[in-house]
Amino acid sequence: MSKITVGEAVVKFLDSQYVSFDGEESKLVEGVFTIFGHGCVLGIGEALSMGKHSLKVYQGKNEQGMAQAAIAYAKQNNRRKILPCVSSIGPGAANMVTAAGTATANNIPLLLFVGDTFATRQPDPVLQQIEQTYSALVTTNDAFKAVTRYFDRVSRPEMLMSALVNAIRVLLDPAHTGAVAIAMPQDVQGEIYDFPDEFFKKRVTRISRSVPADDELNDLAREIKASKKPLLIVGGGVKYSEAGESVASFCENHNIPFCETQAGKTAIKSSHPLNVGGLGVTGNSSANTLAKDCDLIIAVGTRFTDFTTASKSLYADKKVVTLNASDFHASKLDAVKAVGDAKVGIIALDKMLSGYKTGYKDEIAKAKADWDKEMDRLTHISVGKGYSPEIGAYMPKVVEDFLKSHGEAMAQTTAIGIIREVIPENAIIVGSAGSLPGDLQRMWTSDCKDSYNMEYGYSCMGYEIAGTLGSKMACSDREVYAMVGDGSYLMLHTEMITALQEGIKINVLLFDNASFGCINNLQMDQGVDSLCTELRYRDGDKPIREGKFMNIDYAMSARGYGFVTYTARNESELREALKDSLKQSTSTLIDIKVLPKSMTHGYDGWWHVGCSQNPRSERGKQALENRKDMLKKARKY
Repeated sequence: MSKITVGEAVVKFLDSQYVSFDGEESKLVEGVFTIFGHGCVLGIGEALSMGKHSLKVYQGKNEQGMAQAAIAYAKQNNRRKILPCVSSIGPGAANMVTAAGTATANNIPLLLFVGDTFATRQPDPVLQQIEQTYSALVTTNDAFKAVTRYFDRVSRPEMLMSALVNAIRVLLDPAHTGAVAIAMPQDVQGEIYDFPDEFFKKRVTRISRSVPADDELNDLAREIKASKKPLLIVGGGVKYSEAGESVASFCENHNIPFCETQAGKTAIKSSHPLNVGGLGVTGNSSANTLAKDCDLIIAVGTRFTDFTTASKSLYADKKVVTLNASDFHASKLDAVKAVGDAKVGIIALDKMLSGYKTGYKDEIAKAKADWDKEMDRLTHISVGKGYSPEIGAYMPKVVEDFLKSHGEAMAQTTAIGIIREVIPENAIIVGSAGSLPGDLQRMWTSDCKDSYNMEYGYSCMGYEIAGTLGSKMACSDREVYAMVGDGSYLMLHTEMITALQEGIKINVLLFDNASFGCINNLQMDQGVDSLCTELRYRDGDKPIREGKFMNIDYAMSARGYGFVTYTARNESELREALKDSLKQSTSTLIDIKVLPKSMTHGYDGWWHVGCSQNPRSERGKQALENRKDMLKKARKY
């Protein structure tokens, strides 16, 4: 027996966890993120500071930020390593609710130890405690129940053992992983208990490849053989199963084009002749054209978000077959399903389709060639002193106002093209919210596996820079870039300080268009006057949209932190900044001034959003009519 505190038991247990996947064993937990407060510094904190263990302890700067970094770290490690996060009670814990939602929406393992009020209730109300008149059981941490896969509260020392065993079970479940929150009353953390020694022995959790049932695979094979022009969707399940090569081989054997979700991107080379790119609302013309014209969707490892299905409108009349580790996701869109691991399933399905070839001739090559022409246009938009028709046609006054305050700026799509050209092929890019995920799903190419860490299940502003830190911690030998808009940057960039503190080089590419550009587009597309989606000064009593654009020197701000910084207002400045940043050993930030409305648009991906049924403008009336028309075409369930 080990007579130790609950806090020590947590640390000792974490230090003994291992994972085995395809016969390869690795340590699950090598470090911990924390921001100490009174709800954890004298419990788990004391054990981390004074106890014997091999865990590296990282100091977070914002609880949400450190947890977002942990999510990216787990994602970059294909969900086989985690960085548990420890917080105090009250606001420290509540700050991580958003990150828990990010992890659960994206099926990424995230382990949170959240400080809680006293189990004895003796000093109630303790500092930062919320009191409810209807129940003394409720604390801030009950908010985690809506955003986690598993929640527990350890109100007695002996409860810790089942809580931790269940946490590992959920975290390493390929079908249902997500956030796990364990509430730790601060008095219990310091209590001593005789824990059995076997609880701390080396534990190896095997992540097994679940084999789909033969009859389910036969159902899929039957539907595929009956089709002439199927289209395969590569989802995140392909990445986490490490099934990219097997899926590519499957498509080659049967001449099946494939497209990518945000989570599936870079599971297979962008240059593959059958890869037609991103699909759906943020998809490109080649994938969306083939999706409209196909007669069967083969979905591997995707959960069919509204962006992947274009709000169930893009292939609404097509049959769907699915291969997914999760029965829940496999059952969507009334699909013919096979439940199991992507790699095992696609290899078995390949054998069942021996001799089958699709009826595609030159359609795939033509769709790709058409998109290549569009890519060339997008990456060569020249702004000069004014703005090009491609940019200004949507909202000339906005562009003119921006240029008055900023003097010079470039098109966002052109900037992306330059970045792809200059940075290393194996560089990892990280993003999450705004217009950049759409541009990047359409435009970004890489033949380097797992080089695209886009969080778009929750589209969480603030993930970008924290996620870049986490990705770099997972892949220290590669350059990692945050692709972040000014809106997300202002919301959360505190883990830049952690990067400096730890000597971890990250690169921040800050696209400054002085607005929440994506939402401004949505607002104005629906016929709503711009309001609170642009960064403008207030001009007297006028609506804030009437004022001048703010022009913030983000480079100067980051330079004060200790970053090497640059400002790029045109193509040559951006190119030179990118090249010089590669020579640096410390973290860098490039403040890229880009014009509003210079992102990509459309390509037949409809997004179902709420809109007023009493529109006040002609554009609003058009949007309402379009919504009615699209709902008639969309799949109903």
